[in-house]
Amino acid sequence: MLPAEDPLTDFAHLSDAELLYLAQHARRYPPELGHGALQELQRRGLVPSELPQQSHTPRASHQQEEPVQPSWWAQASRVFRPGGSYFITPLLLWLNLAVFGWMVAQGTNVLHPAGPDLIRWGSNFSPLTLHGQWWRLFTACFLHGGLTHLLLNSYALVFIGVLAEPLVGRWRLLLVYLLSGVAGNMLSLWWHTGGVNGVGASGAIFGLYGLLLALVATGARHLTRPQRLALLVNTLLVTATSLTYGLQQPSVDNAAHLGGLLLGLVAGVVLGIWSRLFPAQPTI
Repeated sequence: MLPAEDPLTDFAHLSDAELLYLAQHARRYPPELGHGALQELQRRGLVPSELPQQSHTPRASHQQEEPVQPSWWAQASRVFRPGGSYFITPLLLWLNLAVFGWMVAQGTNVLHPAGPDLIRWGSNFSPLTLHGQWWRLFTACFLHGGLTHLLLNSYALVFIGVLAEPLVGRWRLLLVYLLSGVAGNMLSLWWHTGGVNGVGASGAIFGLYGLLLALVATGARHLTRPQRLALLVNTLLVTATSLTYGLQQPSVDNAAHLGGLLLGLVAGVVLGIWSRLFPAQPTI
């Protein structure tokens, strides 16, 4: 221990071990204690005179250690990487991009694909869909009428997928996505009595909107009130904006949007009831 008469300046009465302890743990004490202990050790010839300058190097390097922030490209690339609770969404994104890239590679116009090209690739073309080629209700969900259409739907898919997939799980999200896309195409056939040649993932994406709205509105998922309110407001805002935009654009198939949305709402209510009946399996 330090002498009681002058603990800050009288280092001569300290043992070598006490001085070494003070020097090694200088950060715990006032600066003059660590500095004085080093000087006394140097006077006794136990510490080289160059040590005080070198002793700051580890401290400086320690202070400079900061977590490396990922680059913008690393952050953006996460959108395309399946993993954890974000698995099916990026796979669907890749599938849409791959189909469009394949179409373009085979000669389809990037910005304005021709109607016959879309029909050849599996669009929801009334004369064919209603006369045996029912599979077009499914394939049309992965076709897009140009690069702009693809990018808009890709953005919407990532937005809703990030929110919905952790809440509902991989396979039920995929099931609702596919059923909503088919339901949207079916309503489009019924609505457009004069015929339709429809493509796009919009109906499937609106189904995920409906699914999330139903789950959040009915309290089927254990969320805090702020979380529920934020999800509800954001989803309602995006849904209303998309529908309003569609009403202003004659080329947008609002019937497909509404068909997907309705199926998603029904699916959300059904899944919510299922969760309440079987609380032992809270996650879907």
